[in-house]
Amino acid sequence: MCGIVGYAGPVSGAPSPRPVDVALQGLARLEYRGYDSAGVAVLDGDQVRVDKRAGKLANLREALEGRRETPSAVAIGHTRWATHGAPTDGNAHPHLGGREQELALVHNGIIENFAALRAELEADGYPFLSETDSEVAAHLVAREMETAGDLTEAMRRTAGRLEGAFTLLAVHRTAPGTVVAARRNSPLVVGLGEGENFLGSDVAAFVDATKEALEVGQDQVVTVTADSVDIIDFEGTPVTDAKRYTIEWDAQGAQKGGYASFMAKEIHEQASAVADTLRGRIEDGKLQLDEMKIDEAVLRTIDKIVVVACGTAANAGAVVKYAIEHWCRIPVEVELAHEFRYRDPVVTEKTLVVAISQSGETMDTLMAVRHAQEQGAKVVAICNTRGSTIPREADAALYLHVGPEIAVASTKAYLGQIAACFLLGLFLAQVRGNLYPDEIAQQMEDLSAIPEKIQEVLDSSDQVERLALEMKDATSVLFLGRHVGYPTAMEGALKLKEIAYIHAEGFAAGELKHGPIALVDEGQPVFVIVPSPGGRDSLHSKVVSNIQEVRARGARTLVIAEEGDEAVLPYADEVIRYPRTRALFAPLLTVIPLQIFSCELATAKGLDVDQPRNLAKSVTVE
Repeated sequence: MCGIVGYAGPVSGAPSPRPVDVALQGLARLEYRGYDSAGVAVLDGDQVRVDKRAGKLANLREALEGRRETPSAVAIGHTRWATHGAPTDGNAHPHLGGREQELALVHNGIIENFAALRAELEADGYPFLSETDSEVAAHLVAREMETAGDLTEAMRRTAGRLEGAFTLLAVHRTAPGTVVAARRNSPLVVGLGEGENFLGSDVAAFVDATKEALEVGQDQVVTVTADSVDIIDFEGTPVTDAKRYTIEWDAQGAQKGGYASFMAKEIHEQASAVADTLRGRIEDGKLQLDEMKIDEAVLRTIDKIVVVACGTAANAGAVVKYAIEHWCRIPVEVELAHEFRYRDPVVTEKTLVVAISQSGETMDTLMAVRHAQEQGAKVVAICNTRGSTIPREADAALYLHVGPEIAVASTKAYLGQIAACFLLGLFLAQVRGNLYPDEIAQQMEDLSAIPEKIQEVLDSSDQVERLALEMKDATSVLFLGRHVGYPTAMEGALKLKEIAYIHAEGFAAGELKHGPIALVDEGQPVFVIVPSPGGRDSLHSKVVSNIQEVRARGARTLVIAEEGDEAVLPYADEVIRYPRTRALFAPLLTVIPLQIFSCELATAKGLDVDQPRNLAKSVTVE
């Protein structure tokens, strides 16, 4: 979950702010991955200099004021989401390694056998200054350097001894122009510059400096200097087929652009985000998914789909379950990825697994993907991050193309995930013959109209913003929905929990009378997502009845209803409108007021909506 950045420039010996500036700029763009502490290491003559501070990056910037000039040609940096050890200065990265502190190292991941390795190193006289598992790796690399005499070989040997997930970056005082990195089950990408090269947890670390990137595979060691990038595997074999690609977004996409927060900006980017997800998918009158590399003959044999995801991505999967089952008549299960492989799921070669992950690095989802493939299933990844692990290991991938999402609480990626899964469902219906071509064309036409309707919702957000200000002291909010409105209710509750830190629950409205109605008392705010009056099996009237049930018990009813729906008026304290659309596509519209409500309420409470406590954007540990 932590953010890491590395830089290698020309060895000149002349003081320059460039290495430290690259590290700080990269960490600023990676801070969404963790913000418990931050640190930077450079080489200062024959010494390793480490500056690190608990708290947000601003604390480190203040500590480095007037100290950015350095003769170092290299720098490594780290922004932390704490796992082993509290968020203190001592536990912050980089960690020094060696008896004479001749090495500095940063780490993302968890080293599972750290206790045995630490005991071994302490017995060998290596001093430990932190409570972290990461310091073990620093001392191991330093000790291996004593015999190997080469930082790349020392890193390779160390990687072979570690169990768990890790990306490691290290610099050593005897290798003044070199940064060496290793990865296993944790993200790492190389940025290819002119006369300088970069390393990062993702391309945000260096996107302002270069648009050219290089993928790093599983169990590989990378050696980076100003003018070279060399990769070997953990056995020492040179890697010659690393994939190079061009980054599709620019540094401007990782800036607030005049909005008060990244979350507010990303909410207001959703019309263009969904349009970008849908763009270019029709060719010669047919739906074309170029990234779908699974043979169509195989897709025609699929008898079950399993969606694996976590958090917001799982809510996206729950929405799309309704659509794919309706269009394709294939049973769809939605599984929390961290539970999937531990319950001995029924997965065969006729199962299609859809793995949804914004970052493409979610460790729980990655482990689910690998388990599914071991059982013979084909895997399609729905992802926003090019070159990340999950789409690379999957059999096929659909990219969202929504641009960088910096706020920890996902908004535009959520809508992009739903839209991408709709595309997948329609493609499967096309391949399998479940829908006629004109039916698919009509669905796509209606889906293509959604971005304009999203913009209508965004342009009429004043009412929701007012409600958020009025309710900033609320201690509990409930959300109700049926059919595709149910996962929307779940997502609305999750957003409020994530960034406003208040009790929020999303329920299937039909479940209300089976227990949850006991939570309703006088003044309890209840959001209700109402389906279209022409919806499936009279669900509209049933949800209107649910509104009456909670209002009769004193609830304040906040109703999200389609334009023209007059039936809700007698029972709603507030009606928030959304444009008419197909029932299956409504979640792309109805969730937006809930996102805005959470963002504005948390802002009114004075909270940091972009970096909520205890959370990180990408969960890269199990």
